[in-house]
Amino acid sequence: MPAVQGCVFDAYGTLFDVHSVIAACREVAPDAPALSETWRAKQLEYTWLRALMGHYEDFWVITEAALRYALRRHGLRLAPAQQQRLLEAYYRLDTYPEVPAALQQLRQRYPLAILSNGSPAMLQAVIAHNRLQEIFTQVLSADAVRTYKPHPAVYELAPRHLSIPKTALLFVSSNAFDAIGAKAFGFQVAWINRSGAPLDELGFVPDFEIQRLDELPARLASSP
Repeated sequence: MPAVQGCVFDAYGTLFDVHSVIAACREVAPDAPALSETWRAKQLEYTWLRALMGHYEDFWVITEAALRYALRRHGLRLAPAQQQRLLEAYYRLDTYPEVPAALQQLRQRYPLAILSNGSPAMLQAVIAHNRLQEIFTQVLSADAVRTYKPHPAVYELAPRHLSIPKTALLFVSSNAFDAIGAKAFGFQVAWINRSGAPLDELGFVPDFEIQRLDELPARLASSP
C-alpha cells in the first residue's frame, strides 16, 4: 500500500462519545444507558433504511426521529422542552479521553479531516464544544451527497476534497460497518475496536485494529 498521506476520521463513536448523552438521559429516564443504547441503534438503522429507500433526511432529523422512537420504546412521555434538551445533547458530546492529545500528535505529520454522517451544523457545534476547530483541514458531511455511509459516494468526498488518492488516505472508525465500507471503497483503514467485538462477516478486513486512538501514531510510525 502507498504511504499514508492523510487521515480521515469518522466522528460519532470514533472521536465523540455518543453515550455521553447518558448524563442528559438521567434527567428523564430510570435506565439512562438503555435509553441511550436504543437511541443510537435506531439512529444508525434509520440512516441505512433511508439510504436504501432513497428518501434522504439529514442526520439531525434522523437523530430526532430515533429519539422519539427510543422514548416510546421505553415508555417515556416528555414535554417538548425536555425532548429538545435531550436532542441538543448531541451538540455537546464529549470526546473520548485520549482523543485530543492523539489528534494533536497526528496533525504534526498528516492533514486531518472528518468524514461523517452528521449534518454540517451538528459537526461544527460538537467540534467547537471540544475546541478542535484548528485540528481539521476539512469537515465533510454526507449531507453533500444526500445519502449515508457505507455508500461509496460518501467516502468519495474525502479524496475529492483533500486531493489525495484514496489508497493514500487512512480512514479511522470505531464503527465496524464504517470500517468495512471504507475498506471496500479502497481506503487504508484502522478500526478502533473499543469493545473487543468480532468483525462483521462482510468480506473486507481493516488493515489494522486498535483499541484506542492514542495507539494510532505509533502504529503509523512503525509502518513502511
